[in-house]
Amino acid sequence: MVKARELLKKNIMLVALVVITIIFAIGTEGTLLVPQNVTNLISQNGYVVVLAVGMLICILTGGNIDLSVGSVVALVGAIAGTLIVNMELNIWLSILICLAVGILIGVWQGFWIAFVRIPAFIVTLAGMMLWRGVALIVLDGLTISNFPQNYLKLFNSYVPDVFEGEFNVVSVLIGVVICLVIIALQIISRINKKRKGYELENLISTLIKTVAICGVIIALTVTLGRHNGFPMILILLSVVVIIYGYYTTKTVPGRYLYAMGGNEKAAKLSGIKTNKVLFLAYVNMSFLSAVAALMCVARFNSAAPTAGTNYELVAIGACFIGGASAYGGIGTVPGVVIGAIFMGVLNNGMSIMGIDSNVQKVVLGLVLLAAVAFDVISKRRSKNA
Repeated sequence: MVKARELLKKNIMLVALVVITIIFAIGTEGTLLVPQNVTNLISQNGYVVVLAVGMLICILTGGNIDLSVGSVVALVGAIAGTLIVNMELNIWLSILICLAVGILIGVWQGFWIAFVRIPAFIVTLAGMMLWRGVALIVLDGLTISNFPQNYLKLFNSYVPDVFEGEFNVVSVLIGVVICLVIIALQIISRINKKRKGYELENLISTLIKTVAICGVIIALTVTLGRHNGFPMILILLSVVVIIYGYYTTKTVPGRYLYAMGGNEKAAKLSGIKTNKVLFLAYVNMSFLSAVAALMCVARFNSAAPTAGTNYELVAIGACFIGGASAYGGIGTVPGVVIGAIFMGVLNNGMSIMGIDSNVQKVVLGLVLLAAVAFDVISKRRSKNA
């Protein structure tokens, strides 16, 4: 009973996601899970996943956030539009320049935060105004549209199906391969833990979790196969999630983030270069903001002065709903992905049902407050126990 309660507590948002998906699937009479709508959900919320992963890295360092990501998205998008559409520069060179701009912005903000020790809230609030202003200057207040097709295809196309037919077989094959990799990794992980004498997770719970994950993946790829197939944007998101998931859990620099978030002074005394860790967290955040900007201009086929508005709030919300602690040191990449999907399903489901946009904001605000309150109350109870 205790183990079941602990398992439920660890996966509370996953359970909540399943419940809310079922509710909206019934409320929308199945429209939510129609193949075309599932594809739209992925494309509409792709930028949220990318930004939320970067925001998680910042939050892990001690509850720090970045308020400038929306403005960075607008600026990098404006530069992309200027280079690719107006100047007709090579798209690959343009992409490299945009990513370099993102990194430079991160270096600028990271310097003030990590080495001068100006609070991240102040630096990124200044960045929110600064980079939005620069974006308006670059665009001259106008919108740049009609990106070339070879650029749009990088983000808006689908993995081609080698088999002819209405159903995309390659999409399902990709899902099967992913499931086989997950099963192999679980087996290897258990063997390594057993060899090193670590405590093993209950075999039944591991099997249930693996079967559930593989079931969701197969269901998703079958659904995608009934539309246009596996979106290229989903491949990009998978790469980001896998790389950062591995980085935060399996590498020494990744563990530094958790150590710093737990107790920065103790981490510094143990030899961790905390200034460098904080600096790289903000460089990485701006880099991922540039990636999100390239995704957004491809999705909207335009670079607008208003692009990226409130993106930072959505990313922060996804992190906290996904289990990140407001105090830092706690949070996972899979949790953030669940948080982003939760917000996407909530928004999409309410939109399909015709719920007023103002009511949607009220619901999202209450969900975010509930997620943070749950974290704070849980910590208080564990301290008092």
